[in-house]
Amino acid sequence: MNRDETTAAGDQQRQDEANDLNDFLIGLARGLGGALLFALPMQMTMEMWALGFTMDRWRLLLLLLVTLPLLFGIARRIGFEKTFNWRDGLRDAMVAYGIGILSSAVLLSLFGLITGDMAREDLVGKIALQAVPASIGALLGRSQLGNGGEDDQDERDPAQPRTGYGTELFMMAVGALFLNLNTAPTEEMILISYLMTPWHALLTIFLSIAVMHGFVYAVSFKGGHELSDDVPRWHALIRFTMPGYAIALLISVYCLWSFGRFDGAQAMPALMAVIVLGLPGAVGAAAARLIL
Repeated sequence: MNRDETTAAGDQQRQDEANDLNDFLIGLARGLGGALLFALPMQMTMEMWALGFTMDRWRLLLLLLVTLPLLFGIARRIGFEKTFNWRDGLRDAMVAYGIGILSSAVLLSLFGLITGDMAREDLVGKIALQAVPASIGALLGRSQLGNGGEDDQDERDPAQPRTGYGTELFMMAVGALFLNLNTAPTEEMILISYLMTPWHALLTIFLSIAVMHGFVYAVSFKGGHELSDDVPRWHALIRFTMPGYAIALLISVYCLWSFGRFDGAQAMPALMAVIVLGLPGAVGAAAARLIL
């Protein structure tokens, strides 16, 4: 290779590195925007402030540990860059967690909710709890705040699962968790569950399933999954909608348990609360299949 070819190769390598850095910085900016867009409602909610003090620390630790593989899974599908391997996915997950922690700390400080004389346990609890939805929002920022051009096309590692069945179920779990984090801490959700009768609960179940199924298949949303003529109509209901609703209910149970909503509760009120929370969980699960 002569000197000109060597110089050209070096220039091309530097240009590629500059482009990669630029893509990553753009991803960071989108991540920060996503953290603000998706987590700000929870950062301005009194119940979430209180949970930073009162939530059982072992349950909070478990929630933080559960969030890590969720972030990695989302990063493998979206991430801050157009292409990456599993190491880059792990890096993006940790960067998203960092964005979630930083943005939560800054906003809570701005709102006067954390101060220098606050007990360390309370300070860490507030920031750590708010960092969970903020970090998920940071990764969702690339999907929702992209420019829709070629840079946002899915050109990933060929070994990475794209739209496999397991991947779709995983993304439904992420969507259900994210929306449930918005509603599970609120007193209104518990009040609704006490006001409902068994007939209301049954209708809520049917509504949740109908909305979840129609969200993806019956309504022409961008990203919806149209069925071919030779596929039976019940196929999508059995294969995706019903498992998705089951996932939404399981995520609802986990969120209610994490936030202490089952502590001292009897079986029927607890079941009602799961059904109520299952409605936004089902919508979140269905939406995740469309936007992710």
